[in-house]
Formats: sequence, C-alpha cells, structure tokens
Amino acid sequence: MTPRSIGADAIFEQRRPAMTGLAYRMLGSRAEAEDVVQDAWLRWRKVDLAEVEEPGAYLNRVVARLAMDRLKSARARREIYVGEWLPEPVVEPDFEAGGDADLSVAFLLALERLTPLERAAFLLHDVFDTPFAEVAAALGRSETACRQLASRAREHVRRDRPRYAPSVDEERRLTTAFLQAVMTGDEVALRDLLAEDVVMHADGGGVVSANLNPVKGLAKAVALITGVRRKWPPPEGTVVRLARINGQPGLVLSADGVVFQTVGLEIEAGRIAAVYTMRNPEKLRGVVQ
Repeated sequence: MTPRSIGADAIFEQRRPAMTGLAYRMLGSRAEAEDVVQDAWLRWRKVDLAEVEEPGAYLNRVVARLAMDRLKSARARREIYVGEWLPEPVVEPDFEAGGDADLSVAFLLALERLTPLERAAFLLHDVFDTPFAEVAAALGRSETACRQLASRAREHVRRDRPRYAPSVDEERRLTTAFLQAVMTGDEVALRDLLAEDVVMHADGGGVVSANLNPVKGLAKAVALITGVRRKWPPPEGTVVRLARINGQPGLVLSADGVVFQTVGLEIEAGRIAAVYTMRNPEKLRGVVQ
C-alpha cells in the first residue's frame, strides 16, 4: 500500500458518514446509498490527490451526481410500487440519542416531491452546509440557478417540517403508552394518544399485508389498529424494543432473531400525528435486532 493510497483511504473513510447521509436522503434507501458510496470509492481510487483542491467538496459532487443518476430509475420503480412507498428505515438503538428532523420520514417524503436537481441543491446547501459555488460545480448549473433550486425546494419542504419538538421524556412516555394501547386493543387510550387528523402510513411492498394507501383520521386509525391486532396478532415470542426510527421515537419488532416490523411515530403538540409502519422484508434486511 502506497503513502498516497493510505492518505486517500483516510480521507474517504472520514467522509464516508456524510456521503452515506447525503446519498440516503437523495434515494431513501440505505442499501442504494451504500452502493453509491462504493461507486464513489472506485472513482476516488483513480484520482490524483494533488489535483483535488478540496476533497470533501469533490466527494460530495461525485455522490450527488451518482445519486441523481440512480434517482431516475428509482422513481420509475416507485411508479409501479405496490402500495405506499416509504423510505428504508434507519434505526438507532439508543432511544435517548434524540431526534433528527432532517432524517425523519416526513422530511424524506417531502423530498420525494422535488425534482432531482432541487433535492440535490437543497440537501447540499441547507443540510450539508455546502457553499453555493460548490453546489453549482456539483450540479453543473450557475450559482444563481442553484439558489433558485434550493429556494423552491425550501418552500416545499418547510410546509412539512415539524413545528413542535417534543422532549425525549415525552417521546418515551407516548411511545410506551402507544405500545401498551396497541397490544391490549385499548380504544380509549388510543383515542387519547392519537391526533384528530392522524395519518397511518404502511409499506409492505406487495410482499406482506399492509394498507395500500394512507389511512387518515382518528376514527379510521383506531379501527385499523384494533382490527389488525385482532386479525393478525404478532407472532409468539415477539420482542419489542424502543428505538429511534429515522430520528423519531419508534418500535422495532422481532421474532426468532429476525426484525419483521418497525414503527416510527411523529409527535405534534403532545399527540401522535403520524405512524409509519415498515413491513417490507427487503427494507428490513439491514435492521439489527
């Protein structure tokens, strides 16, 4: 191994978490994000470090372009996706770690409504603090155009950003109470915990049972939860633990050492405003029990 390769390896590994984070937010898939970072690594190995003025900016540029290329085919697949598409969950076992609004499912779904260029400009500048000069180089557009792209994206995303930041104690209390209410089928408790305009999201990918479209409203949500609990109780020996799902409070369900479901909760003003249930086995492969 040459001194050059040792230096290049160290630079790349230092930047890996940020690159993976950018690619994941672009694509909504941890697996695809890791593929993008691997492709970036193959390109990085061929680069003469002496010609790279700012390695971080260069790598962000490579990752953004690779992710935009993949986004075209990803969007085509989502058009024929069975049921509602949700991003692959990112699970943090430490519930006390606190939230990350720029990783939430609501945020990622808001990004889905943007064009690839808007998404890249917004993420690079607003989330990863990249100067517009570097954003312009990454996207092959002028700085003015990139400012406009980011501004349009910001307007779309701002409407979906949480206006309320619950404490970790409140998140734990609501998550634990929600689990208890679901497991016992307690309709009164559920009506106490869920917001009037709560939305139930689920992704089964056409592989396992899940509601195909979002279920909106308190009455329908309670009926769905209690109905599912009666018809399809969790497997015997199911283990449930609290965790962070995309930075939000949530639950990880496993049986026989295999995770079969994650549930993320979005909390607004002391109530559960949205529930994101992931049941697609393909998207749960990377979740550790």
